[in-house]
Amino acid sequence: MTPAELFNCADPGQRSSGITAAVAALKAGRLVVMPTDTVYGVAADAFDRSAVDALLAAKGRGRDMPVGVLVGSWHTIEGLVYSVPPGARELIRAFWPGALSLVVVQAPSLQWDLGDARGTVMLRMPLHPVAIELLREVGPLAVSSANVSGQPAAVDAGEARRQLGDRVDVYLDGDRLRSRPPRRSST
Repeated sequence: MTPAELFNCADPGQRSSGITAAVAALKAGRLVVMPTDTVYGVAADAFDRSAVDALLAAKGRGRDMPVGVLVGSWHTIEGLVYSVPPGARELIRAFWPGALSLVVVQAPSLQWDLGDARGTVMLRMPLHPVAIELLREVGPLAVSSANVSGQPAAVDAGEARRQLGDRVDVYLDGDRLRSRPPRRSST
């Protein structure tokens, strides 16, 4: 296994190289850490079961805690869900991109396995330019907080790297996030 690469996304050249490396890693079934508007997330191709399994293993988390999905545009969800209830649509318009997550019935035709989700999927569109750029390049990603289950969620790439190490191939450093999450992450 090659050592994990860290890219400083504040530098335009490194950001471009980092997005390219992250896209390649995700398409190869490997994991990427990326900033979001809340905490850093560890991401896998949502449609690659072995990649999602690797995400769960990296976190030390069981299938009983399914992984959510981040999207890069409002329109992406149309193909992922059975239907978008009118109330959910209003919330999406008001709060996306942002920290609002919605749990909805997934489209029955989807060939993904995010854990024991019982036919539902948690969707969110993050408000972070690096996350949006990556999501628009690769499509929906299975994402969970970038930490070992039960440990504090990472608010910078260094914290994520200390917890997840070389189980992740690419770290996109979007600087330290402003808000400090609760001391113990729920994921």
